[in-house]
Amino acid sequence: MTAPTMLLLLADGRFPAGAHAHSAGLEAAVAAGRVTDLATLGEYLRGRLATAGLVAAAFAAAARRAAWSARRPATLVRLDAELDARTASPAQRTVSRRQGRALLRAGREIWPTAAFDDLPATPGGPHQPLALGLVGAAAGLDPAQVATVAAHSTVTGSASAAVRLLGLDPYQVQALLVRLAGACDATAARAARAAEQPPQRLPAAAAPLADIHAEAHATWEVRLFAS
Repeated sequence: MTAPTMLLLLADGRFPAGAHAHSAGLEAAVAAGRVTDLATLGEYLRGRLATAGLVAAAFAAAARRAAWSARRPATLVRLDAELDARTASPAQRTVSRRQGRALLRAGREIWPTAAFDDLPATPGGPHQPLALGLVGAAAGLDPAQVATVAAHSTVTGSASAAVRLLGLDPYQVQALLVRLAGACDATAARAARAAEQPPQRLPAAAAPLADIHAEAHATWEVRLFAS
């Protein structure tokens, strides 16, 4: 298969990495009354792209750049520590590692490579962006393509969840994603450029309210999504 086809496979929400079970914080934002319709969903997705999307895309691209490096193990350890420091919410750290573990399992099954063994053996599994970087490398994607997958996934999961949580018209939600395509591409391009820097200089954009929502959501006894 060609790299564009692999990019489409990894960006597909049906890829067996468990993304469909997460709203990426949207469920808590809806419950708090901060996302109520298509317009506020658009604001929410733009905010995610500028913060979580940029960080995830940069770290995924950096992991992809490290994939065939002789310093791969040490670089991945440093990337893991830097991403942990940028994830203030314990609940979000848990979700990232859980999704990383699921993605890594799929990657090992589809594209067996020894590179996966160099991901840090941290409790809970590797952070999802790091797993994405190595899976993307095994699939033949370059850092910019991996960043595109990461940025795209940042908005599509929440957009899909919005249809269920708010009963929005799925056609209008898809039209919103089309309007966000330029911002998504720009975020991915910025992340790919940032990934050329040392781990400590990667983006650290934060969204404190999203951290608060994640912690609150983790305490709910009844919820539709895992995050």
